[in-house]
Amino acid sequence: MESARSSESGRRPISSRKWPIFQTVSRKLATSGVSPNVISVTGLVMAVLAGVCLAVTGCVESPLTDRFLWLSAGLLVQLRLLANLLDGMVAVESGKTSPLGQLYNEVTDRFADLAVLIGLGHAQGGEPLSGYLAGCLAILGAYVRTEARLAGAPQDYAGPMAKQHRMFVVTVVAVSLGVMPTNLSLHCPWMGYPIGVVRIGLAVIIAGTFIMIVRRLVHAKYYLEQHV
Repeated sequence: MESARSSESGRRPISSRKWPIFQTVSRKLATSGVSPNVISVTGLVMAVLAGVCLAVTGCVESPLTDRFLWLSAGLLVQLRLLANLLDGMVAVESGKTSPLGQLYNEVTDRFADLAVLIGLGHAQGGEPLSGYLAGCLAILGAYVRTEARLAGAPQDYAGPMAKQHRMFVVTVVAVSLGVMPTNLSLHCPWMGYPIGVVRIGLAVIIAGTFIMIVRRLVHAKYYLEQHV
């Protein structure tokens, strides 16, 4: 259980922070004077562009362009995660950690989640309401984590469907539709119509994020009852 929670510094535990390539890049960015806040905003821009690419799928006549949009969205989502990884590493490396930086990180993350998930809801084969619901649940999960921390519980990044998990699902959906037939779907007799990859992905995100919220609430309740 504890492995899913924060490290001693309160930061999200991400094993890739220890990878030499990311440590080298973060050092170079820090010595170059790149602001961690600029990296956070860059991540938001990548997320917005990913959302636009997702939403535009199906609105173009060329199947090749459609595939390009799907693959571009998958790449942009991963670039968003890369920016999320590097902004904190650069802040630590340059000694620029601050409450303002934390604000930049949290606010841009929330808007980035909304951009990507709403974009997926409006994508070809998607359902706008599901996209909005997934976005709202993502924000609610972060809200529960923040409120639990303010109440005295440790930072809790437990999943399933924490940020990196949601973006993984979106990336899998985007890459799948970029390389496989765009009409790929599963027939659900009890619903009366085929369910495509996008709707399956959104359903997984919604269900997983709801479970994540419940788990974080339970973790906080247990900790506060025992320690506060």
